[in-house]
Amino acid sequence: MTLLNLPAFAPKLRKSNGKIYIFDTIRRKFVRLTPEEWVRQHFVNYLVLSQYPKNLFQVERGLKYNQRQKRSDILVLDRDAQPFLLVECKSTRIQINRQTFEQISIYNHTIQAKYLALTNGLQHFYAQVDIQKQELCFLEDLPHFPDN
Repeated sequence: MTLLNLPAFAPKLRKSNGKIYIFDTIRRKFVRLTPEEWVRQHFVNYLVLSQYPKNLFQVERGLKYNQRQKRSDILVLDRDAQPFLLVECKSTRIQINRQTFEQISIYNHTIQAKYLALTNGLQHFYAQVDIQKQELCFLEDLPHFPDN
């Protein structure tokens, strides 16, 4: 797998029937290792290292948009169980562009998170969402998780 622009960690890997699986600490199970999953697991680790409470994470959460079933990569709730940070992970081969931002923005119409993060493991973009105006204000860094 590709070396990422995220803190290194030692994931649990296993091989079964010629396929490699990685342990997802949020879902508490081994999942098929894909380039996107590699980025997702590294980003989860980064969020935990950044003091985001692991018990407030949801991974691969289902959502409905325009009568179609979709899944968000990572959603972190605040301590009141409201959407705080929505993360969209892409493979390192996927360039982050307007189309990828539109995807996370569309998901957020349903979820209504206060912050968005978009990563391909090499580049990371963060934004604060003004729900009323439907506008994004780009941030330099990952938003700090509130203490209370």
